[in-house]
Amino acid sequence: MVIKVKTIKEEEYHKSMGLLIDVRHPLLYKEEHHPDSINIYYNELLMNYKKYLDKNKKYFIMCKEGRKSKQAVRILSFYGYDVTYVINS
Repeated sequence: MVIKVKTIKEEEYHKSMGLLIDVRHPLLYKEEHHPDSINIYYNELLMNYKKYLDKNKKYFIMCKEGRKSKQAVRILSFYGYDVTYVINS
């Protein structure tokens, strides 16, 4: 089964669209992050997605290089969540 990943560029994101989640390690997040983002570390998000996410809301997922965020979007999409991969510019 192929999961199509919805994608937008960071500059296209606006907080009215949904919650922006940065999945970087908290120490890296503290160094640099989008001002409208919250930090939920990749492992924490994937192990506890039911705690953090609601299937009736939209989420935008990003990280520094894009590998972890894109993988998180694939997994969470498979679970039925409305998630979009945000390309870090």
